[in-house]
Amino acid sequence: MNGTLSFDPNRIARLLDARLPGYSLPQDFYSDPEIFEFDLAAIYGTSWLMAGFEIELPKRNSTLSLMIGRWPVLITRDRDGQLRAFHNSCRHRGAQICPPGRSSGLRLVCPYHRWTYDLDGSLMSAARMPDDFDRAEHGLRPIHLEAMAGVIYICLGDSPPDFAPFRAAFEPLLAPHDLLNAKIAFESVLVDKANWKLVMENGRECYHCAMSHPELSKTFPVEASKHFDYGDDAARVAAFDARLAAAGLGVGPAEGAWWQAARFPLNPGHVSMTMDGRHAVSKLMCTAGDGDIGSLRWALEPHSFSHATADFTFMFSALPISPLETHVTSKWLVHKDAVEGVDYQVDALAELLTKTNLQDRELAENNQRGIASPGYRPGPYSPDAEALVLRFVDWYCTKAREYIDGR
Repeated sequence: MNGTLSFDPNRIARLLDARLPGYSLPQDFYSDPEIFEFDLAAIYGTSWLMAGFEIELPKRNSTLSLMIGRWPVLITRDRDGQLRAFHNSCRHRGAQICPPGRSSGLRLVCPYHRWTYDLDGSLMSAARMPDDFDRAEHGLRPIHLEAMAGVIYICLGDSPPDFAPFRAAFEPLLAPHDLLNAKIAFESVLVDKANWKLVMENGRECYHCAMSHPELSKTFPVEASKHFDYGDDAARVAAFDARLAAAGLGVGPAEGAWWQAARFPLNPGHVSMTMDGRHAVSKLMCTAGDGDIGSLRWALEPHSFSHATADFTFMFSALPISPLETHVTSKWLVHKDAVEGVDYQVDALAELLTKTNLQDRELAENNQRGIASPGYRPGPYSPDAEALVLRFVDWYCTKAREYIDGR
């Protein structure tokens, strides 16, 4: 992402230098407006982001518009069926072309002066421009896009991180969940009055789960560490891995600098992440292993994690709005042929993870209030219970330094 600097990279470098290894970040990283601007440019502006699912653009001439922070983004499936992504900004005077949401149509028409674009981004018409005006020079600005096993990823940076290792390692794990034959059964947006890094730190650990998520703890292995290291329960996990391998399902774990993935067993006697641990959807997304396949969890730095069980897939995405506000978007996907009221009830499908999201919002907002204290000092992470939090913060610091050094 290019543009005029609205932050002092030297100051941010000094703050990064002040962070102790294994500790949380200095106070300013969780509240300072200048660092928020830095995060948009250095982190969200250069990373692969999980934008949604291919089934959200089910037919040719479909569009999906969303906000990445304050930046409007447009994804299209053009007349040839190809997925494309663009900055949702008219090349005339910059107006946002499409409002957030899903739609369809043969053309993209700017509501301001009616400049009209094809879904491949090319400018088709611009009324009252001079004879020497070159439409070919005024198409929508493209954004890098990769689609994998039904999931859409975008990167707004000029030189995105290499996507190929993620694809090679993760696509075989996710493909059996058949997300190209899914539909969105429910989605929600929560407003967390907390910095995006606090929202994500909370989402990267279960140190707090036994006390703060009693419902989730019934089905989810809250005592596991890192890539679901079960310690004394290793024999059960080994049997789970062997059973799934026999069913043709990969387990992992697999990871790269900015992503990680693993399939893990739920608590004994539970087959889904629901209030009662039973399937919420009778029409399964993945039929291997008799529907008892635990959960495939995958996460991307900086903003998302997802779970795919036999009966549904859940997506969590945290996008920064201001230094002290983050929007959390969640989506529940089920098989496209599952009938609401017959094969599933939305309330039962979404209840557990909605409760968990609301509890996590309280935790993140409470964390934000405490960090505002003049008595705040960075504290040490638990190498066991907060291994993925430490991984996230270390990744953030490395990414931030790379951006500063590359200016």
